[in-house]
Amino acid sequence: MKMGTAFWESHVAAAKRETIPASEYARRHNISVAALYYWQHKLKAPTANTSKKISNLVKPPHASSFVELRVLDKPVVSPCLCTLVLSSDLRLEMSALPEPSWLAALGYAMQGTR
Repeated sequence: MKMGTAFWESHVAAAKRETIPASEYARRHNISVAALYYWQHKLKAPTANTSKKISNLVKPPHASSFVELRVLDKPVVSPCLCTLVLSSDLRLEMSALPEPSWLAALGYAMQGTR
Protein backbone atom coordinates (compact mmCIF):
# COMPACT_ATOMS: atom_id res chain seq x y z
CA MET A 1 0.00 0.00 0.00
CA LYS A 2 1.44 3.34 -1.04
CA MET A 3 1.18 6.05 1.60
CA GLY A 4 0.86 9.63 0.44
CA THR A 5 2.16 12.96 1.62
CA ALA A 6 -0.80 13.59 3.95
CA PHE A 7 -0.13 10.29 5.75
CA TRP A 8 3.52 11.19 6.31
CA GLU A 9 2.81 14.81 7.22
CA SER A 10 0.60 13.61 10.07
CA HIS A 11 3.21 11.11 11.28
CA VAL A 12 6.07 13.61 11.03
CA ALA A 13 4.07 16.17 13.01
CA ALA A 14 3.07 13.59 15.64
CA ALA A 15 6.64 12.31 15.96
CA LYS A 16 7.86 15.88 16.47
CA ARG A 17 5.32 16.47 19.26
CA GLU A 18 6.34 13.35 21.17
CA THR A 19 9.47 13.31 23.27
CA ILE A 20 10.67 9.89 22.13
CA PRO A 21 13.23 9.01 19.44
CA ALA A 22 11.92 8.71 15.89
CA SER A 23 12.91 5.03 15.85
CA GLU A 24 10.69 4.38 18.89
CA TYR A 25 7.82 6.32 17.32
CA ALA A 26 8.15 4.30 14.10
CA ARG A 27 8.17 1.01 16.02
CA ARG A 28 5.07 1.98 18.02
CA HIS A 29 3.17 2.89 14.87
CA ASN A 30 4.48 0.00 12.78
CA ILE A 31 6.01 2.21 10.11
CA SER A 32 9.46 2.19 8.57
CA VAL A 33 11.96 4.30 10.52
CA ALA A 34 13.90 4.93 7.29
CA ALA A 35 10.73 6.23 5.62
CA LEU A 36 9.97 8.42 8.66
CA TYR A 37 13.47 9.94 8.50
CA TYR A 38 13.11 10.42 4.74
CA TRP A 39 9.80 12.25 5.11
CA GLN A 40 11.07 14.35 8.02
CA HIS A 41 13.88 15.54 5.77
CA LYS A 42 11.66 15.94 2.70
CA LEU A 43 8.96 17.92 4.52
CA LYS A 44 11.53 20.08 6.32
CA ALA A 45 13.19 21.24 3.10
CA PRO A 46 11.25 24.31 1.92
CA THR A 47 10.52 24.79 -1.75
CA ALA A 48 11.46 28.06 -3.44
CA ASN A 49 7.83 29.19 -3.34
CA THR A 50 7.47 28.31 0.36
CA SER A 51 10.71 30.06 1.24
CA LYS A 52 9.52 33.24 -0.44
CA LYS A 53 6.18 33.15 1.42
CA ILE A 54 7.89 32.50 4.76
CA SER A 55 10.51 35.20 4.29
CA ASN A 56 7.82 37.73 3.43
CA LEU A 57 5.85 36.73 6.51
CA VAL A 58 8.65 36.74 9.07
CA LYS A 59 10.97 39.47 7.86
CA PRO A 60 9.44 42.86 7.16
CA PRO A 61 11.47 44.97 4.71
CA HIS A 62 12.52 47.42 7.44
CA ALA A 63 13.56 44.73 9.96
CA SER A 64 17.17 44.45 11.01
CA SER A 65 18.95 41.11 10.92
CA PHE A 66 20.55 41.78 14.31
CA VAL A 67 18.90 41.82 17.71
CA GLU A 68 20.56 42.89 20.95
CA LEU A 69 20.96 39.94 23.29
CA ARG A 70 22.14 40.08 26.90
CA VAL A 71 23.16 36.84 28.62
CA LEU A 72 22.89 36.93 32.40
CA ASP A 73 24.15 34.43 34.95
CA LYS A 74 21.46 35.35 37.45
CA PRO A 75 17.73 35.96 37.00
CA VAL A 76 16.46 39.42 36.15
CA VAL A 77 14.77 41.16 39.09
CA SER A 78 12.42 43.27 36.99
CA PRO A 79 9.00 41.80 36.30
CA CYS A 80 8.58 40.05 33.00
CA LEU A 81 5.32 39.85 31.12
CA CYS A 82 6.31 37.02 28.85
CA THR A 83 8.43 33.91 29.39
CA LEU A 84 9.21 31.64 26.48
CA VAL A 85 10.79 28.27 27.35
CA LEU A 86 12.52 26.80 24.31
CA SER A 87 14.27 23.89 26.01
CA SER A 88 15.26 22.75 29.47
CA ASP A 89 18.29 25.05 29.42
CA LEU A 90 17.01 27.96 27.30
CA ARG A 91 14.46 30.41 28.66
CA LEU A 92 13.63 33.86 27.26
CA GLU A 93 12.12 36.42 29.62
CA MET A 94 10.78 39.57 28.02
CA SER A 95 9.37 42.72 29.57
CA ALA A 96 6.83 43.03 26.75
CA LEU A 97 5.05 40.67 24.41
CA PRO A 98 6.97 40.28 21.14
CA GLU A 99 5.45 41.02 17.76
CA PRO A 100 3.83 38.00 16.09
CA SER A 101 6.24 38.35 13.17
CA TRP A 102 9.18 38.10 15.58
CA LEU A 103 7.74 34.91 17.09
CA ALA A 104 7.21 33.50 13.59
CA ALA A 105 10.82 34.31 12.68
CA LEU A 106 12.05 32.67 15.89
CA GLY A 107 9.98 29.55 15.20
CA TYR A 108 11.32 29.39 11.65
CA ALA A 109 14.90 29.84 12.86
CA MET A 110 14.48 27.14 15.54
CA GLN A 111 13.26 24.50 13.09
CA GLY A 112 15.70 21.65 13.01
CA THR A 113 17.56 22.67 16.17
CA ARG A 114 17.53 20.51 19.25
